[in-house]
Amino acid sequence: MTFRSRSSGRFTFAVATAVVVAALFARAAAQSGRVATLIRVEVISSRPELVTGDDALVRIHLPDASAAPARIALNGREVTEQFRGAEPGESRNEGSDRTGVIRGLKQGENTLTVSAAGAAPVTARLINYPAAGPLLAGPHEQPFVCETDKFKLQAGGTLGPPLDQDCSVKPRVDYVYRTAGKDAWQRLPATTSIPADAASVTTNQGQSVPYVVRIETGTINRAIYQIAMLHDPRQPAPDVWTRSAGWNGRLIYTFGGGCAGGWYHQGTATGGVDDDAMLREGYAVASASLNVFGNNCNDLLAAETMMMVKEHFIETYGAPRFTIGWGCSGGSYQAHQIGDNYPGLLDGIIVGCSFPDVGYTSISVHSFGARLMYHYFEHAAVPWTHEQQVAASGLPNYDSLQVQGTRPDRIRPRDVCESSVPANLLYDRANNPHGARCTVYDHTVNVYGKDPRTGFARRFLDNVGVQYGLLALNAGAITRTQFLDLNEHIGGIDADADFQSARTVGDLKAVEVAYASGRVLSGGAGLATTPIIDYRGYADYAKGDPHMRFYSFSTRERLRRANGDAGNQVMIIEDGAKYGLFSSKSPHLREALKQMDAWVTSIQRDSAPMSHVKVVRNKPADLVDACFDEKGEKIVEPQTLDGPGRCNTLYPSHRSPYLVAGMPITNDVVKCQVKPIAAGDYRERFTDDEMVRLRRIFPDGVCDYSKRGVAQQPLKGAWLSFGPSPANRIATP
Repeated sequence: MTFRSRSSGRFTFAVATAVVVAALFARAAAQSGRVATLIRVEVISSRPELVTGDDALVRIHLPDASAAPARIALNGREVTEQFRGAEPGESRNEGSDRTGVIRGLKQGENTLTVSAAGAAPVTARLINYPAAGPLLAGPHEQPFVCETDKFKLQAGGTLGPPLDQDCSVKPRVDYVYRTAGKDAWQRLPATTSIPADAASVTTNQGQSVPYVVRIETGTINRAIYQIAMLHDPRQPAPDVWTRSAGWNGRLIYTFGGGCAGGWYHQGTATGGVDDDAMLREGYAVASASLNVFGNNCNDLLAAETMMMVKEHFIETYGAPRFTIGWGCSGGSYQAHQIGDNYPGLLDGIIVGCSFPDVGYTSISVHSFGARLMYHYFEHAAVPWTHEQQVAASGLPNYDSLQVQGTRPDRIRPRDVCESSVPANLLYDRANNPHGARCTVYDHTVNVYGKDPRTGFARRFLDNVGVQYGLLALNAGAITRTQFLDLNEHIGGIDADADFQSARTVGDLKAVEVAYASGRVLSGGAGLATTPIIDYRGYADYAKGDPHMRFYSFSTRERLRRANGDAGNQVMIIEDGAKYGLFSSKSPHLREALKQMDAWVTSIQRDSAPMSHVKVVRNKPADLVDACFDEKGEKIVEPQTLDGPGRCNTLYPSHRSPYLVAGMPITNDVVKCQVKPIAAGDYRERFTDDEMVRLRRIFPDGVCDYSKRGVAQQPLKGAWLSFGPSPANRIATP
């Protein structure tokens, strides 16, 4: 792997009190014995090297209010008339500030030159990419099925057929409204009047407005995006300088769940932009179809899409004061990994039914570990009770083992292909060996690269040295005979995820890039300074539900390891049977949104430099780890994986096959280092013959989880690119 080094500090879109790392600075040379005026150029809508869609929101600043810019030119063409005073909500409204949405950027490098009396000219460099992408995530995936004609609008109808091969449509605006006492949206019949039955709402900023929502729908990066906010259509259309009275200045970006089937198609839904609990408070809500993991199970492409949609939002409506990420399951993957790997896009995250990351954490447990164990149990010559099988797997019950061991997964190339993708384009080992493979690794081939032996994406799955059932053996839950037979016959999977007798050996280059690129969550980059509320609707005992509680502690331990503590993560848990896994109908989740708003607001008011300590210091005093019992009583106590406490009695954590094998709760050892077999590692004494058999099963030794994994390494930096963008480009193996 090779990296091109560039500065990759925490980037924040320019807002009232944010630190703007992406600003371009230039100081004029001294003239006549004094220093000339300092001109500053800020690209507010994106990083200057990652501009998309041929436009950008830019602020020009001169400290001397009397020295207004005389001329602003884009590639030699004057664009001064596109600039005016600073947009509303900005604290820096000095008379010298000028803000403009510059349009007509050419593809590639552009120069913006600013000159003013008493100051030397300043030239800023902007690099522009197509609105259809790509930038960071590498070449577009093929095949790719457009689905605009299936995308249902809240106001009725669909987007209709696409205009081109990038699945584009002409942007449109629709209005819907809510009536008092009805939990449904209705199409606004006209934009010149408000229906008499329309409800009114008062935002969290005290603005009382009709409950009418403006929804913009269009396409960016081959995704369908939507942006919703309260707006009275009788008023001027909102823009950078004319904010909607109903917008509270904050943005929530929603991330949808899933993973299976998340490849080769555009998607027919976003993460949701019409949530009543968000909109009635005045939040703008945005999302895109490729930010639903059921459409796109690739956190890198999700980050690229979110970045581009947020850029468009800022250019259209102005910079939000802050942006909160919101998502469950596959949505939590995105929030965690975007927050860590592409800092500045999200200022705080609220995650539910959470996992740390998609490429390793859940796949190793469910699509790999549970699948191997269940297959072994179904064919084992040694008898096992269901209780013993559960003990060896770590899962909550036998139903979970059975469901997780047989469900369509993310690593078999034909198990979970989206039905909209024509069958003749899909992989078949015998009839179409070069077809599209429906796996999470092939979908992320731009990161992992291709195995030259197979032509398939490199894959880091590995179970060499893993002692399945070790903790169950030492707890007396299974016998030595069962332990030996399990590890002798569990085997592995081949390139098509079919069972094989040999264990699976991970591709070392894929292992390296998984850590270096953040596909295995680090927690020490952007997440170090990101407020996190981890809400869990407890579902460990639900039949086959993979959203187990221990994953929250995996994230917490990674944060603690990287940053010294996990004070920026708060856990809240209640019974998932009442409101579901992640629903704003839960009063506790709505309270979490209120607390996150207060937390980020307090951080922004703190003038100290951004740091982990600053984020923890500004956490609301009453925002603490807690659980809620069946009556809704709040139980305040630190959340722990094990140990005493009412919360652990109500909501016990379970394990995975790899935690039972001895992996630490960080759950991030992709390929373990091995050590010689030692009799002292086992509670029961093995016979001489059993020790011989054990060494035959593990000829190279067993996992040593006291050490970091093979090729385990820190994240190489934030804002890494696998595409045409020059930002911290990382080479594909």
